[in-house]
This record gives sequence, C-alpha cells and structure tokens, in this order.
Amino acid sequence: MDIVREIQAAIKTGKVVFGYRQTLKSIVNNQAKLVIISSNMPEPLRRDITKLCKLADIPTYEFPGTSWDLGAVCNKPFMVATLAVLDPGASGIIELAKGAQ
Repeated sequence: MDIVREIQAAIKTGKVVFGYRQTLKSIVNNQAKLVIISSNMPEPLRRDITKLCKLADIPTYEFPGTSWDLGAVCNKPFMVATLAVLDPGASGIIELAKGAQ
C-alpha cells in the first residue's frame, strides 16, 4: 500500500482535519484515529502532539516529506504540518500507519 494514495482516499471518502489546532482539538476530544505529522514540523509542536497522542493511545505516523509535500498530497495550496484522520472511510490508512511503526 502507498501512503500517498491512502491519505488521498481518506480525504475523499472519510473525514480528515488539517492543521495543528484542529488536530489538537480532535486528540483532546478523542475523535482522532490517526495523526500524520510532516517531517519538518517544528519540534515544540511535534512534542505536544506526540505526547497527547501517547496519552490518548492514538497512533502517529511521520510523513516522509515536508509540510509543502503533505499539502500537495492533500490537494491544498498551502503547507499542512499535521492532519488527523477522524474517519478513514474506504482507505486502509490506519492499518498502513500501524504497520509502519
């Protein structure tokens, strides 16, 4: 399975939120099933997200590209440092991310 294809499938068929604040909100409200972080996300923000994910037992996946690359994968004209998958839809992204850890 390809992570890019799975992210795009989750966006099209499921529910995904973009950005640091929306991701934090979904973790705190226990809605996130998976959190994807770009490789160049600032370290203090990365620490906050990963700490909360560990406490809430939510898997995280580090996207191998930059936030510009992640934004392009998501068909967004801006950088996406992090995103949270609330509903994977028809994608197998959660299984793929768990297998990558």
